[in-house]
Amino acid sequence: MSKDPLFLTKLLGAVLVAAWIAVAAAMASWLLYRPATIDTPAYPLMEAAEIEEQPTASAPPSAEAPAPTEAGDGDLGARLAAADATAGQKVARKCSACHSFDKGSGHKIGPNLWDVVGRQIGGVDNYKFSGALSGHGGNWGYEELDSFLREPKAFAAGTRMAFAGIKSDADRADLIVYLRSLSDTPNPLP
Repeated sequence: MSKDPLFLTKLLGAVLVAAWIAVAAAMASWLLYRPATIDTPAYPLMEAAEIEEQPTASAPPSAEAPAPTEAGDGDLGARLAAADATAGQKVARKCSACHSFDKGSGHKIGPNLWDVVGRQIGGVDNYKFSGALSGHGGNWGYEELDSFLREPKAFAAGTRMAFAGIKSDADRADLIVYLRSLSDTPNPLP
């Protein structure tokens, strides 16, 4: 060691000053960059009960339920007649990150879906649709919704909707019946 009689005192002082600087920096960074609280999650998580209801990839298909198809075979009218709006509301949770469903509520990333059945495709006030949908023409009938929900990019090439689609015919039918219920005067089923 050195012959300086205050060497240990200076060393201890340097350690204490370094510790104070570290604590002050941590407090300052917490004050400047503390995480904000978020009221509504961007991607809602499924409850444990919903996860248990989901079929697993390793589960063999049951003989009672037909396997989902990509082409949407089967009569849409029959699928809609057998559909369940409550089950469709559960399917709609996938959509709630980008769409709102309540009457009079504003748009999110995607347009509000209140009273969508029968509405003009690409025709909502205060929302800018992609050219693919705004130039599509026609109305959101049951066939159009079924086709769009199956594969949005195939229905309207160039759409900004990033969702890949719902392959299950039953889930699409449930969702369409739920969307139909979001109206003061729901359109009749086909």
